[in-house]
Amino acid sequence: MEKQALIRTIQSLQQRLPGLKQQCLKETPTRVIVIDPLLAALGWDVRDPDEVQLEYPTVDGKSVDYALKLNDKPVLLVEAKALGDSLDDVKAVTQVVGYAANDGIAWCVLTNGVLWRVYRTMEKCPAPNKLAFEVNIAPSEADSIAVEQIAEALWRLSREQMARGTLDELGEKIFTDGKVRKALRELMLNPPRTLLNLLRNTIGDEALVPGRIAQSLQRIALDYGDSAAPPDPTQFSEASQVRKSRSRPAGTTGPKRSKAIPSPYTEEHHTSGKPAEVVALYREIDRLCMSLARSAVVRRFCAKYISYELENRCFCTIAVWASGVRVWLRLKYNQLDSPPAFARDVSNVGHHGIGDVELRISNQTELDAAAALIRQSFEAVKAAAGSQ
Repeated sequence: MEKQALIRTIQSLQQRLPGLKQQCLKETPTRVIVIDPLLAALGWDVRDPDEVQLEYPTVDGKSVDYALKLNDKPVLLVEAKALGDSLDDVKAVTQVVGYAANDGIAWCVLTNGVLWRVYRTMEKCPAPNKLAFEVNIAPSEADSIAVEQIAEALWRLSREQMARGTLDELGEKIFTDGKVRKALRELMLNPPRTLLNLLRNTIGDEALVPGRIAQSLQRIALDYGDSAAPPDPTQFSEASQVRKSRSRPAGTTGPKRSKAIPSPYTEEHHTSGKPAEVVALYREIDRLCMSLARSAVVRRFCAKYISYELENRCFCTIAVWASGVRVWLRLKYNQLDSPPAFARDVSNVGHHGIGDVELRISNQTELDAAAALIRQSFEAVKAAAGSQ
């Protein structure tokens, strides 16, 4: 099955959706008109019970609308709602996730045809927190996601990609890696004696007493800027306050940076309720920005975005949305060499943050391509700061 078929199906539905929404479709017509064509474009034959089992029975005598199967084994459950229905009902989420988990099915989807929310059922956390990613086939104008990006995200549910284990690989990356990273940082900030001794023996320097190693681990953890840690309840993190004091050399003239003002905005303000993949993407961008100059970059949590600054100059701002991460860079679009498809010129468009180039990042491949542009923006701001 070609991805182009999915793109054409999404485009056709996008044209029809305004009229369909006016008809207030109930669940059955939503399935027939919207969900079934999308499943077909993803390579699932809804007319073949060996491939798609309709009304899949559950332990409590109820049923889930679709069970997508490989080798006669269900690998993905899909529960449908009426077009326009909200997917925020915790009870509905818990129910479909529970049905899948009880049957040993690692993945399930809750959809109203337009919004597709994908959950990894085996995670040990409340059902809503098992949300891996979501795809909206009719994003708002402000979201401005290209149909190719929508298709790329939804294609993970295709029969081809399920057979390849693409979702399982994604789940390991965003859930397992996140847990390990958080545990490592906790160990670095509060290292047990056994870890300190192990490091001392590995380093092979008897002069390094455990206390010095512990202090070094804490500095590394803070400098690395891993946002998986509980955020500081002020606008600037503790590490950022240290970076500010280092970033102004002795004898520097000009206006002094004002003292940081406590703010209600924290990382939790931006990441709460967002899909795990989006949070993982944000954290990778955060680590990249903080690593560009670990003694000088300041991270600032604002109401609508997160700002990264060097010498009072912002080089990158981030907004964490359910559909992906938006990044704004202090660059001129017309000066970019071969800008990627997910970049756009916002010099004459209202947007959050600072900068004329917007990047719409929804997966790791796009993030890898965006890293060079983030570095380019940093270097441009660094050069401007050095010239004054």
